[in-house]
Amino acid sequence: MAVANPPLYAMVSAGGPSLFNNGQGCGTCYQIVCTGNAACSGRPITVTITDECPGGPCASEPFHFDLSGKAIGALAKPGQAGSLRAAGVLRVSYRRGTNIAFHVDAGANPFYMAFVVEYENGDGDLASVEIQLAGGGFIAMQDMRSALWKVNSGSALRGPFNIRLTSRESRKVVVAQGVIPANWRADQTYRSIINF
Repeated sequence: MAVANPPLYAMVSAGGPSLFNNGQGCGTCYQIVCTGNAACSGRPITVTITDECPGGPCASEPFHFDLSGKAIGALAKPGQAGSLRAAGVLRVSYRRGTNIAFHVDAGANPFYMAFVVEYENGDGDLASVEIQLAGGGFIAMQDMRSALWKVNSGSALRGPFNIRLTSRESRKVVVAQGVIPANWRADQTYRSIINF
């Protein structure tokens, strides 16, 4: 997945060992606010963990975000992105995610559904994702990479779709009812009202 393209738009971060969690944290999202620098806007941004930042402050701090240049710029007041990027280590406050969203892959079609699961809170690293077609039972989806899940079908997949998510740590289960509508389109994001 090219991080400059949807759904990430280069709003990414490498995470220190505690955030990356041996790859289990890849794909998790955090809301971040920059603090303690005059160039900080005070507006939150959302970033996705896409890699590990192994060493230096990444390993010595309990939680460390090695933000992309675009993400750092988004934390700045207008016209002050360069100043904030040059500041070095920034102080930030953070919280995990918002309501869960599903970004349908650009290659999805009536026989192939794939989406990225975004903004899981708490222990939201996923053990499984299942999709329920209109009038049918739940079907297990295959984990492709990080937060991308897919299902191939020999027949048309008809929505609206319910999505059942199972957390890896607590095994908690949540269901996003009708989150992807019958008239869904590829490369679109559909937001739920649920989270872990």
